[in-house]
Amino acid sequence: MPKLITDLAVMLLTAGVVTVIFRRFKQPLVLGYILAGFLVGPYMPYFFTVVDSASIETWSEIGIIVLMFGLGLEFNLHKLASVGGTAVITALTEVLGMLVVGYLVGQAMGWSMMDSIFLGGMLSMSSTTIIIKAFDELGVRKEGFAELVFGTLVIEDIAGIFMMIILSTVSVSKNISGAALALQLGELVLYLALWLILGIYILPTLLRRASDFMNDETLLIVSLGICFGMVLLAEYLGFSSALGAFLAGSLLAGTVHAERVEHLSSGIKDLFGTVFFLSVGMMIDPAMIVRHALPILIITLVTIVGKLIISSTGVLLSGQSLRNAVHCGCSLAQIGEFAFIIASLGMNLGVIADYIYPIIVSVSVITTLTTPAFIKNSDRIYELVRRILPRKLADKLERYTSDAPDSQAQDSDWLNYLRRYAKVTAFYGVLIFGVLMIVQYLVFPFLQSAAPQPWIAQAASILLCVLGVALFIRPMLDLHSTEYTVLWVKNPYYRLPLIALTALRFVLIVLIIYFPIQAILDLSDWLLVLIIAAAILLIYRSGWMSSAYVSAEARFMANFNERNLQREVGTEDEMEWLDEALYVQKLSCPPELYGKTLKQLAWGSHFSVNVIQVIRNRKVRNMPSGSLELHEGDLLVLVGKAEDLRSLRLSLGMQEYEELPTLRAYTEAQADSPYAVFAYAIKVKKDSELAGKSIRSSALREKYDCMILGLQRNYLPILQPDINMTIQPDDYIWILGSRRMAEKLLAGGFDTDEEDPVF
Repeated sequence: MPKLITDLAVMLLTAGVVTVIFRRFKQPLVLGYILAGFLVGPYMPYFFTVVDSASIETWSEIGIIVLMFGLGLEFNLHKLASVGGTAVITALTEVLGMLVVGYLVGQAMGWSMMDSIFLGGMLSMSSTTIIIKAFDELGVRKEGFAELVFGTLVIEDIAGIFMMIILSTVSVSKNISGAALALQLGELVLYLALWLILGIYILPTLLRRASDFMNDETLLIVSLGICFGMVLLAEYLGFSSALGAFLAGSLLAGTVHAERVEHLSSGIKDLFGTVFFLSVGMMIDPAMIVRHALPILIITLVTIVGKLIISSTGVLLSGQSLRNAVHCGCSLAQIGEFAFIIASLGMNLGVIADYIYPIIVSVSVITTLTTPAFIKNSDRIYELVRRILPRKLADKLERYTSDAPDSQAQDSDWLNYLRRYAKVTAFYGVLIFGVLMIVQYLVFPFLQSAAPQPWIAQAASILLCVLGVALFIRPMLDLHSTEYTVLWVKNPYYRLPLIALTALRFVLIVLIIYFPIQAILDLSDWLLVLIIAAAILLIYRSGWMSSAYVSAEARFMANFNERNLQREVGTEDEMEWLDEALYVQKLSCPPELYGKTLKQLAWGSHFSVNVIQVIRNRKVRNMPSGSLELHEGDLLVLVGKAEDLRSLRLSLGMQEYEELPTLRAYTEAQADSPYAVFAYAIKVKKDSELAGKSIRSSALREKYDCMILGLQRNYLPILQPDINMTIQPDDYIWILGSRRMAEKLLAGGFDTDEEDPVF
């Protein structure tokens, strides 16, 4: 019989017995696994000793991969967006602070530079498993500070991934090179962005199309295949296997299959995770622990006191109260399983001493046992801190945190615009750069070797570059966003800085495109710059590829929000989104608009606001055409998003408006009127005449005297879509019109809900 089977039998049997005992006394199972590993390890000669240690080490590496995959399944980008500034500030303060403290403590104890750096990395991470268990046992999971702690742990997990990359870079070079480290982190950010964007765009779509052919078994195999495939890709790109596994889990976490995958893979995660923690216990040398008892005691005290102080400081810096800060600090005062992963990284790279592993395990065990006591007595510790601090300082802290305003700038419109500016520039800049890098380093060399003439490879590569870049030019310049429009119409003095920021973005696009194209064509610098600038302007003005982009964006957003949207909208009967998202405003026609047509106003293209009714001399005209000329005394009924209606009011010099009714409230209020308008939804079937047509070519407005308000695709609401957007089967088209319009739709073979046209 293979030694591995014998080893696993004894290891798992020992782990089973020990963990049952630990469960009986309500102790963390991780500690039970470590103890079981020690019992079967080489430093416990009175018990069975593992023979095939090489195979166990391989299983342990698989355990790290599966653990990181499971961690990714519990994480998604929506969770990252919801943690808030407090968690970000707290996590970064704790991680950076403990990195420095750990390094200084290591140096003070005479350790090498690499040992000290890794010690700082291990001390900077708290234990999600231990904290959750302690919160559950003490019944504080729903307390306000608990949410702050969970948010902090999410950011710490992300910081841990980056830390492993940094430590790997430092370990290979044996010294800290700022340029090399910055380059490695820059590459990491680029690869992560491309990875996540392409993964979100492709993976949920593939899984959705294959869902009818996947039972539990095939879904598990596909998920693990994605996990290990991402591990191979990560290692090929020079990053750790843990990063690939984490990203695979986080991509699946955003899909509707997340809970199912998490449930199906839980047994595999438990098995290989157990082997990993058993291997941790096998490395504990009692003689080494006795020999290093003083460092263990020092590091334990540094961990508890350092994390309590530094984490509390981070919470205070974010504007939370002193009480919340102390509660969070007490909760985070331990190290856990991530420290073992970092220690394993150092051991595998051969850059840290053998004694560090048992030391860090000992510290983890001690701080795990002390965590519940600190959480339970956090109120007493808070009172103690209040007594220790000078009275003026304590009062000042309480006053500062209680009076701290929400993060509002003097002009919230500028703050909103700058946030969007940074996000849009980074997102589309990475996409354009990624497309060009793929063409330059993958496609162009392949075409050079395959094409009979060099110019063919160049022409084909340039064509691919143009197609890829053209897709993202208009959205990156972002000249029609609500935030941009609000500032443009709000104050003429804002227009120059807006133009300058747009010009900066334009120059950035030129620079991103220039270098790859230069490598392919080798043209004169200034000539190439002029050609690129002219091409960007032409693409933007023509709107070429806009339809393809709108469809791609809709698919990306549907995939990105798939899990949340399906959770919110369980069935088709519950799709009550659009008439609650749009608002209605009545506007008396101002004198400067007399004699102008609705087409001349162009409110739809400039502000995404549409005129749905014009009331003149007590007569109502529904869905007026663009040729309608406005007269004195006209009352205009407008529909749009709240922020778009605000932009329009600002452009007309009007003051802030009172609360506006939603489209649903407006249609219900005037349902008995002969001039009433209603919102209807048409489901597009596969054999429908609308499937495959653009909104413009569908001619719905002309045929049925209606207005298209939006689409719903894969549970995603798309309000006021681009007229070039292609309608797909299973889309819901939301239209606004009269009862007569509904009769025409039914005569045309479209399905609507006759009993309740407003869904």
